[in-house]
Amino acid sequence: MIMNSIMSKVAVIGLGNIATRHRRNLKILFPETELLVMSASGRVPTETISDSDGIVTSVDALIEAKVELVIVASPAPFHAQHAIPLIEAGIPTLIEKPVTTTIDDAQAIQQAISQHKTPVAVGYCLRYLPSALKLKALLVGNEIGTLYNAHIEIGQYLPDWRPSKDYRDCVSANKNLGGGVLFELSHELDYAQWLLGPLHLQYALLRSSKELNLEVEDMADIITLTDTGAVTTIHLDFLQRKAHRKCSFIGSKGRIDWDLIQNQLTLITAAESRVIYNEPEWDKNLMYLAMITDFIQMINQAPHSCIEMNAAASTVDLINQIKSTEVL
Repeated sequence: MIMNSIMSKVAVIGLGNIATRHRRNLKILFPETELLVMSASGRVPTETISDSDGIVTSVDALIEAKVELVIVASPAPFHAQHAIPLIEAGIPTLIEKPVTTTIDDAQAIQQAISQHKTPVAVGYCLRYLPSALKLKALLVGNEIGTLYNAHIEIGQYLPDWRPSKDYRDCVSANKNLGGGVLFELSHELDYAQWLLGPLHLQYALLRSSKELNLEVEDMADIITLTDTGAVTTIHLDFLQRKAHRKCSFIGSKGRIDWDLIQNQLTLITAAESRVIYNEPEWDKNLMYLAMITDFIQMINQAPHSCIEMNAAASTVDLINQIKSTEVL
């Protein structure tokens, strides 16, 4: 997937794990392009920054440097303040998920996009997973008939996410940085609405366990309805010791089970149960590379399937509805 460099200068805001991945991938795609780095706070980092050709300390400095693409990978509460000046300057901006943590910030970003017509996409990379694309085609093609139920579950033990760091110090555990399962695991809410259409909240229960002792929710159980009346249940947690990420879709003609970790789809009908897609060794980094190349398509006004601001804002809206539920 190596591409000829079409840009002279790009940038990544943020210094976390996902920012590191994006810098590496930009260098894979555009090895000759100058890559500037800015920390979320604008500090000058003392640590060595991989895949970096220079450090800047402000968004204004990026604009003055005439960067041609920026990936905003700072903590979600800072996305609006980092992205909006770039959008106003006409600089194509890819914003990591979740796009914001408040409706007001989401609306402010949308207003800037509408006013300046700058290409903006949001980093819900799971939509580029091959099994996800296959599943979308099966559901659109009515493979299992009328959909009655969808069950979505993800769980992974938070201390295992970044073993070299105290989990209590990470973004996922910090309320002020957009932590908690709803924002950190919002991929599930995004792809649920991508696959099923708008979800209408019926009930939600948020919990904080004594095991992790966090200031944010580490479990969420959500019941929603689709426009067609299908019931969708969603479970998110930071507690399962063995990573688990699976979905089931139950229809009048059969059932599809989706294992995201194994990148596998199983179709179950009255007549058979068969694996219809299975590629567990597929390199998950290809999702991130595909997302950037798709964004380049968007910038070039070519056909693309980028996650646009209105879809990402609907996920923020759903999360804020859920968060009105009292945390136990």
